[in-house]
Amino acid sequence: MSRTSKWLLAGFAVFSLIGFLDATYLTIQHYNNGILPCLIFSGCDKVTSSSYAKIAGIPVSLLGAGYYFIVFVLSISYFDTSNKKVLSMLKTLPTAGFVATLWFLFLQLFIIKAICFYCIISAITSTLLFVLAIFIRKTDQIVSNG
Repeated sequence: MSRTSKWLLAGFAVFSLIGFLDATYLTIQHYNNGILPCLIFSGCDKVTSSSYAKIAGIPVSLLGAGYYFIVFVLSISYFDTSNKKVLSMLKTLPTAGFVATLWFLFLQLFIIKAICFYCIISAITSTLLFVLAIFIRKTDQIVSNG
């Protein structure tokens, strides 16, 4: 594994951990019926209590925490095993996260018409994971072709 790849994978671990902590906080607040202190924006409660905040009765934040946890475990697993299947999942899974991010941003901006600070943190971490996956694909292609 090249030095660049190690930094990219470290980025995966760091950003997925940030996303996991953010989504876990939202999930805890959901189940405790807590009021979210909304920094910068003022629509956190409106977004997190909207009909779009659950899918089949499951808080979207819990699904997000699961997603980020899986990405975190995969990045640590690849550091440990260098398993190509794990790397393949790390290169593709963030695409699903990014598509979900685009959907939730659309909902916030155009349907709910409110922005949640914590959701924006998740959107940023998800987007960074997507970008890192693109770089890993390019780095992997260079190594394979080189």
